[in-house]
Amino acid sequence: MSAPVRRGEPTLASVTDQVSAIVLQRPTGRIWLLAFALALALTALLGAGISYLLAKGVGIWGVDMPVAWAFAIADYVWWIAIGMAGTFISAALYLARQEWRTSLNRYAEAMTVFAVSVSGIFPILHLGRPWFFYWLAPYPDRMGVWPQWRSSLLWDFFAIVAYLIVSILYFYVGLIPDLATLRDRARTRGKQVFYGLLALGWRGEARHWQRFETLSLLLAGLAVPLVFSVHSMVALDFSEALLPGWHSTIFPPFFVAGALFSGFAMVLVLGIPLRRFYGLGDFITERHLDNLAKMLLAAGLFVDYSYLSEIFTAFYGGDRYEIAMTMQRFTGAYAWVFWTTIACNVVAIQALWWARVRRHHGVLFALGIVVLVGMWFERFMLIASSLYRDFLPSSWGMFYPTLWDLAFLFGSIGLFFVLFLLFVRWLPLVSMYELRKLAHRHGGTAA
Repeated sequence: MSAPVRRGEPTLASVTDQVSAIVLQRPTGRIWLLAFALALALTALLGAGISYLLAKGVGIWGVDMPVAWAFAIADYVWWIAIGMAGTFISAALYLARQEWRTSLNRYAEAMTVFAVSVSGIFPILHLGRPWFFYWLAPYPDRMGVWPQWRSSLLWDFFAIVAYLIVSILYFYVGLIPDLATLRDRARTRGKQVFYGLLALGWRGEARHWQRFETLSLLLAGLAVPLVFSVHSMVALDFSEALLPGWHSTIFPPFFVAGALFSGFAMVLVLGIPLRRFYGLGDFITERHLDNLAKMLLAAGLFVDYSYLSEIFTAFYGGDRYEIAMTMQRFTGAYAWVFWTTIACNVVAIQALWWARVRRHHGVLFALGIVVLVGMWFERFMLIASSLYRDFLPSSWGMFYPTLWDLAFLFGSIGLFFVLFLLFVRWLPLVSMYELRKLAHRHGGTAA
């Protein structure tokens, strides 16, 4: 694709007018209000769940021995995986100088920040005594209580915090030129002060742009290896155990591929409605959606290969416990979870081989939802099918989710969309300065 600003050939001025008007002039629509009300109700459900958990403990969930990990950890891995595609689209494609990322990077970066923020809730709540979560931080204190460096939770703490900090910095730095544009175009004093404070005195001087480009390049260079290390670290939470189904060296690349898979699906699920309701068809074109669908297919094929590799390794290795665990996934009590995963992540995405499917917005949106559902079931399958049948029959047991498990899952979805909808209302959905740069590069005028 030669340029993302293709349909209608927007000029430098029209890019700024169209994008800034969504924030500064467009009234809050009925659809946004309904979506926000629904998301807020789900968030209130999450708040009620957290309050009840702090009062009663993690026993309100269905977790018990031997299935001590269940919905909460599945939610955690699912959410932190969703955030990976935003960093990849923004940072990796920025380093590769791919112009087509320009129309997608802004809301993809916001998706990353919000998804990682939501994911961090679950490990803290799962500690049992979440008010002591700060013990995970590497700080010296008078009691001589130092972090347990052999614990995977400590490394998760490092990974999540580092990933979140870099993601926020990268997202905010990219916003600064656009915040200055909103400051200069705002008509009310309150908005002028609000966006002016966030713009940090940006005036578009040569030295500002020089430092901006240097910092953007530095943060992109930090974000790309960090995102791979984060998801490898999450995978090691499982693979360091000797349990059948977890003790696998393919887990780090498998988790990275799964993160890209679910992340690209979420970018499609968010991008298609935004394109429709806010009239962004000039910027988020059919070619963008086609490219995203191709990347979704590529990541999905690697995930499918990982499924086959796990099955092959279990039978080829000849370990009877691994074989028994694999057969339990096929025919056991949680077989429906496994086959749902296969239907969503293996069978459904094969439709993306056809260009007509990749260019149909409704089908792409539905496939994105299917992939997100399938990836959650895959995370749950990975946890439950390995824990509920241990080495000894005397330690076997089932997991049955409670209403509170469901409340935390749907409540976290609500919290994510509350944050995302606030972003849609108060910040530009696409990068104005990058679109102006592309319009200028490809013949746009300042008329």
